[in-house]
Amino acid sequence: MGSAEKNAASVERRTRIEEMRRTERARERRNRIMAITAAVVVVAGLVVGGVVLVDAQSGGKAAAASDTENGKNGKSSGSSGDSGHFVTGKDGVRIWSGKLSRTHVGTAVDYPMRPPVGGNHNPVWLNCNGNVYTEPVKDENAVHSLEHGAVWVTYSGKASKADVQALAAKVRKTPYTLMSPYENQKDPITLSAWGHQLGVKSAADPGVDAFLATYVQGSQTPEPGASCTGGTMK
Repeated sequence: MGSAEKNAASVERRTRIEEMRRTERARERRNRIMAITAAVVVVAGLVVGGVVLVDAQSGGKAAAASDTENGKNGKSSGSSGDSGHFVTGKDGVRIWSGKLSRTHVGTAVDYPMRPPVGGNHNPVWLNCNGNVYTEPVKDENAVHSLEHGAVWVTYSGKASKADVQALAAKVRKTPYTLMSPYENQKDPITLSAWGHQLGVKSAADPGVDAFLATYVQGSQTPEPGASCTGGTMK
């Protein structure tokens, strides 16, 4: 690729990122207004909810006992709803060939791949506006972020400290990305988007930048432009 083409690609990427930032700022303003409205509704709901609290508590105890028997941490482990398998392309990117479900669930999900690239997920997304998490996050929230067009960068203990620092710096300046440790994965470093995944050994691998350029708000996104803020931080 010539110098002129590289510069054009760089300008195009910066323009796209800036546009995403403007969109995200506008969405944050709308979210604040919605939060105020929701707070009023919650107060009214608390008044009504107090009437049925006693009945809910008695029923909740029985449900909790059942959940503990059926799954971990008091939650039953549900199916991801996914079917299919990975097919690896010439660029090393693994593409999920089958169905990826998108149902919101309140339980833990048993995904057929690690890290997951799609499937049933928590109703609340994980904040993914260049967020770097130093502790493991919940798959179910991260998958919701992938649905919004985010790229999830994960690393195991096999990744070097220098690579982790380099990846963190890259993620922090890239909207619609997030990063977290993830021990149960094949490669030292993994990049995941909805239905797509790439494993590399080093942050210097050219596939890292290519994956981010292609899949951050890429054509695979089920909900392009959906928020990457206002979710959960854990």
